Amino acid sequence: MSSPSPADGSAVPPPRHEAGVKQRRRYAPRMAPAKRREQLLDAAVRVIVEHGYEGVSIEAVARMAGVTRPVIYDHFANLGALLTALIEREEDYALAQLEQIVPAAPAEGEPAVLLAAGVRRFLDAVASRPDTWRIILLPLEGTPAIVRDHVEANRATLLKRLEQFAEWVMARSGIGAELDVEISARAILRLSEEAGRMVLTDPRRFSPARYERFAHTVTDLIISRR
Repeated sequence: MSSPSPADGSAVPPPRHEAGVKQRRRYAPRMAPAKRREQLLDAAVRVIVEHGYEGVSIEAVARMAGVTRPVIYDHFANLGALLTALIEREEDYALAQLEQIVPAAPAEGEPAVLLAAGVRRFLDAVASRPDTWRIILLPLEGTPAIVRDHVEANRATLLKRLEQFAEWVMARSGIGAELDVEISARAILRLSEEAGRMVLTDPRRFSPARYERFAHTVTDLIISRR
């Protein structure tokens, strides 16, 4: 059956596929290599948060990023290489933020104020990169061993920093041997991790400001009772 002609009698051009013209594949907009790499890693994080590690694949990351599979292979040899790069990037972000929160040498100031400020900076960091901290604080079922190992290694490093901070607080406040340094550091770490989880899951109720006030009040009470 012939295609209907317009009223003026001019011929109607055939559809593109009938004219032998193939539809072009839609390509992602051009992007600098470093920026594209970050985009792909961001997409991988979103896939993990939304679908878990079992849902991660080259196809899933490509779909999330709005690119084709070859774009990913331009930057990562395979899925394992992509996940390794992702873990290293998120770890670098987390450690850089923790470096500011728990410095190796505490600044001068009142212990209660410094501890409360550190808690606030940590929770602000969690709120600023929720996907990064969800991977760390809210591990998903099926989390690969390499991710768990990195998290535990970084937790051990942070614990040492907190022990140094606890010693400084005790010396500064005159508490001395009244508190166990190791247990104090572990308590601070666990409470901070729980606070981070609450900020991620119920930020309206458990805000960084609320935890900051709590940390200041509790530390002040401990020091004042010596």
